[in-house]
Amino acid sequence: VQLQAFGGGLVQAGGSLRLSCAASGTIFSINDMGWYRQAPGNERELVAVSTTGSRTNYVDSVKGRFTISRDNAKDTVYLQMNSLRPEDTAVYYCNALVARWRFDVPRMYWGQGTLVTVSS
Repeated sequence: VQLQAFGGGLVQAGGSLRLSCAASGTIFSINDMGWYRQAPGNERELVAVSTTGSRTNYVDSVKGRFTISRDNAKDTVYLQMNSLRPEDTAVYYCNALVARWRFDVPRMYWGQGTLVTVSS
């Protein structure tokens, strides 16, 4: 299973970016899909997660600005980021809890990371 993330870049404060992450390979089902980020000198933190029941959770600092969504037919998760701030600057990683076949124990897979830089 591979996860490929796209959409990072340089944006001015107040701007928007949309990240996408597509899962490929041997996939029977995907449970949770989410986004994490890691800024220089900081630990990786959860940004947003989308569960199989279509529930979503966000870290407090992005509530009202970021929206996570997913296209289950495409095994893809998105992160729409609006009103970006310099403190949102980080490498963003996607992950997915994937079962590769019917009785497989779901495992967490990670994408390669995409850099988001927000200038002031």
